[in-house]
Amino acid sequence: MLRFIVGVFMVLHGLVHLLYFAHSQRLIELRPEMVWPEGSWAFSKLLGNEATRSLASISYVLAAIGFVAGGIGILAGQAWWHRVVVGSAAFSAAIIILFWDGQLQRMNDKGLIGLLINIAILVALLVLRWPSVGF
Repeated sequence: MLRFIVGVFMVLHGLVHLLYFAHSQRLIELRPEMVWPEGSWAFSKLLGNEATRSLASISYVLAAIGFVAGGIGILAGQAWWHRVVVGSAAFSAAIIILFWDGQLQRMNDKGLIGLLINIAILVALLVLRWPSVGF
């Protein structure tokens, strides 16, 4: 049962990344006043907002693919899931930080919850060596 819960959680966490892909491409609007990833402290001045949105889109699709693949690996009983999920969580945390605008207002709109989930995944897998899903 734990394997099923953890696997489904990883797949769902990956799919949430697709909302940020769609928002960065302006396919949807998560909030009317949310201009993320424009204003990214790491990319906007260097690349401009259009290229920053494209880079965010690609990055979030890659993170989504990693989490979905890792979740499927857990559900299928594959030992490689651990490396894929660790890599996806680290990558996702890095892109949240890199696409952040550097402002502390409205942190929930800027991926704070996702960052905390990624950190929790990394701590669980690397520090606590949890979960043991039976393979």
